[in-house]
Amino acid sequence: MKVVGVYEAKTNFTELIREVQSGETVTVTKHGHPIAKIAPIFEVQPVENTIAQLKTLRESMRLDGLSVQALREEGRR
Repeated sequence: MKVVGVYEAKTNFTELIREVQSGETVTVTKHGHPIAKIAPIFEVQPVENTIAQLKTLRESMRLDGLSVQALREEGRR
């Protein structure tokens, strides 16, 4: 995480934005005290995509005929 003062942030704003676009987080300070944070915004994927990924994961993790309850009981023995 990069730390810059207000004046430096103001004069180099375009360069700071380029760094943020590449994943860097920048903390802006005033008289040595943090006052702001500039961070990248990560896009949120639609719920449907997440559900599809979970279904694919579930399909790839077959229990070979065992139930979750049977596995849980086996773990308690």
